[in-house]
Amino acid sequence: MCGRRKIERQMQYGDIDFALVEMIARQLPPYVVVQFHNNGEPLLYPHFGDAVSLFNDQIKCVDTNGKLLVEKASEIIDNLDSIAISVIQDDPEADEQYEIVKEFLRIKEDKKPLVVLRLLGDVDYDRWVSLGCLIAKRTLHDPMGSFKYKTLRVVPEIGFCLELLHHLSIDRLGNVSSCVRFDPERVGVIGNVRDESLASLWSRSRGQRTILCDKCDYWGIPG
Repeated sequence: MCGRRKIERQMQYGDIDFALVEMIARQLPPYVVVQFHNNGEPLLYPHFGDAVSLFNDQIKCVDTNGKLLVEKASEIIDNLDSIAISVIQDDPEADEQYEIVKEFLRIKEDKKPLVVLRLLGDVDYDRWVSLGCLIAKRTLHDPMGSFKYKTLRVVPEIGFCLELLHHLSIDRLGNVSSCVRFDPERVGVIGNVRDESLASLWSRSRGQRTILCDKCDYWGIPG
């Protein structure tokens, strides 16, 4: 993904243990948003449908490249609340992606999830908007992190990043970070859910400023 390939020797690839997913599900309060993606393609997870079904008291969302939408349709439809499909500028597989999304929408009809088309950079806006989905435009940034955006970011009036308030992140090994931003050096890691409760880790993360913040221009709001 993006510039992550440039440092892939530092990344640990693989699937999260399903028992760890169950542990996380038991600790979450109802009505919070759970996004089933971190640094990878969530629909590749072999237990995707079963994992999502563990969180029926939460708001369930996912961000995907969409390649497996039709293949995994039975695990997605009426099992997620929303699904964002990332459409990226200059993608050589854009035409194939469009046809897959179109077919998924035909299969899904008016059932959940809400489909959001996440358009990154200069893409064929008119073609994608014709599908009748919610459109979320995004600017491009440096592939090695959330900086050097092609347009200025929007700074929230409260003066600090919104990511720290609602984007606690858990990787496949159970490491918990205060934010979901790209962090190859793991400076934002505050603990592991196998060793400490999520409630305790969440309390520690609130208001935390890390070295990661100094390298990020995101601020939690799209431009």
